[in-house]
Amino acid sequence: QVQLVESGGGLVQAGESLRLSCAASGRTFSSYHMGWFRQAPGKEREFVAEIHWSGSLTYYTDSVKGRFTISRDNAKNTVYLEMNSLKREDTANYYCASSPLYVATKASDYDYWGQGTQVTVSS
Repeated sequence: QVQLVESGGGLVQAGESLRLSCAASGRTFSSYHMGWFRQAPGKEREFVAEIHWSGSLTYYTDSVKGRFTISRDNAKNTVYLEMNSLKREDTANYYCASSPLYVATKASDYDYWGQGTQVTVSS
């Protein structure tokens, strides 16, 4: 069993930045790959980024490449998503999740999920 708790969401203007955090507890965090997904109202949950358990490999969906950075601190059992140059289309509820697979871009590849944190970008 694992618990994931996201934080850091909020309301920002287009072009601004936010950093999301996801704190994990309940199992060996450093053994699992971690991902971020997002879901906008009326849309499917969408893969955003994933980081290898070692922190040395990352993978992004094309729409966020060059703007978002995923990182992790295994000593703190935390994964981060640094989001820069935010756009209105980045507005969504953002979820972190754990997976035994790398690269994993489907929600079904992930076994534990947080409750989400809302990011709203206004123009």
